[in-house]
Amino acid sequence: MHARSTVLLLLALSFLFGCAGSKPIDRKASAETKALYRNLGKLAKKHTLFGHQHATEYGHGWSGQRNRSDVKSVTGSHPAVVGVDFSGFSGRSAEEIQIAKEAVRQNVVDTYNRGGVTTAAWHFSNPVAKGGFYWVDSLSLPAVSYLIPGGAAHEQYKEILQGIGDWAHTVKGADGKLAPVIFRPFHEFDGGWFWWGKPYTSREDFISLWQFTVSYLRDSLQVHNFLYAFSPDNRFSSEAEFLERYPGDKWVDMVGMDNYGDMGRDRFALDTAAFKLKIVADYAQKAKKLAAFTETGLESIPDPTWWTKTLLPTMRKYPMRLSYVLVWRNDSRSPTHYYAPFPGQVSVPDFLKFYQDPYTLFENDLKNIYHRKRFLGIF
Repeated sequence: MHARSTVLLLLALSFLFGCAGSKPIDRKASAETKALYRNLGKLAKKHTLFGHQHATEYGHGWSGQRNRSDVKSVTGSHPAVVGVDFSGFSGRSAEEIQIAKEAVRQNVVDTYNRGGVTTAAWHFSNPVAKGGFYWVDSLSLPAVSYLIPGGAAHEQYKEILQGIGDWAHTVKGADGKLAPVIFRPFHEFDGGWFWWGKPYTSREDFISLWQFTVSYLRDSLQVHNFLYAFSPDNRFSSEAEFLERYPGDKWVDMVGMDNYGDMGRDRFALDTAAFKLKIVADYAQKAKKLAAFTETGLESIPDPTWWTKTLLPTMRKYPMRLSYVLVWRNDSRSPTHYYAPFPGQVSVPDFLKFYQDPYTLFENDLKNIYHRKRFLGIF
């Protein structure tokens, strides 16, 4: 661990005075949000932050234990990026929504106080039909056309966004500042499993929904602690296909990709996965955006060397600036649904090698990521 710290310090000093060369799309973004954006860009020159969905909410065989994560149990550090979800912010009773909001608020504040980073997905329950966030042929309606300006449920959608906006103003850390959140709505939109997926909405309506969502939160509700991440699944093989439903550079802070299929779920196609990541990273550089591997993983991690023989080579095949990589959750009750190791899991030795690699950063490696002048990046 001492050698790791020394190497990381030398690497940090080598690009301490670099800059990302870009700013968030929100001109009124909080100082902490601007600093996070800039510092993620700086760190991505030589490192990638490791993230885990729902890491501190629950894990393999446990839930609701403050300051615990399976990643910490294995490495001694929480992941640098903790994923949460706004799924409970609508489609439930008022009491259930309030409970969900408070739980996520506390999680975000705790992560901020420790110096970690939060990203929020949105498994948005269909507001105009049954079926939840998935598309169910017998139940679902193509809700995007209902939610955009002029749609039959537009006012209802504004109320849902009001709930998110109100929540965003409550995530104050111990320093009295609002915790920044990387908000990733309508992810994997190029597939057909969610009601906002490509088969159920036009390109124009999807872009309209994205732009309205950002504008209403930022400009009408005065939410200035969000960064906005655009992340399709892996169903593209060119920049043009990746950008087919892109809402425009004025509406996106981060571009990413979710890819399980090429990483072992359907096949091991590492060259393909790396090439797709390169498309994302190259566009980010050109458009002065951040880039990330927004979701990936191998359920149950049966391959004991997946971390250093699959994930790490995929991210490092090309010179790419990736702010973070996030693997999916560890279910608390399922014996097989997990994507990060826990004590005794077969990939633990390899994960420790992944953790010790200077390229990867975990929460304990971060320092002052929400400050510009005092930022050192890593220990």
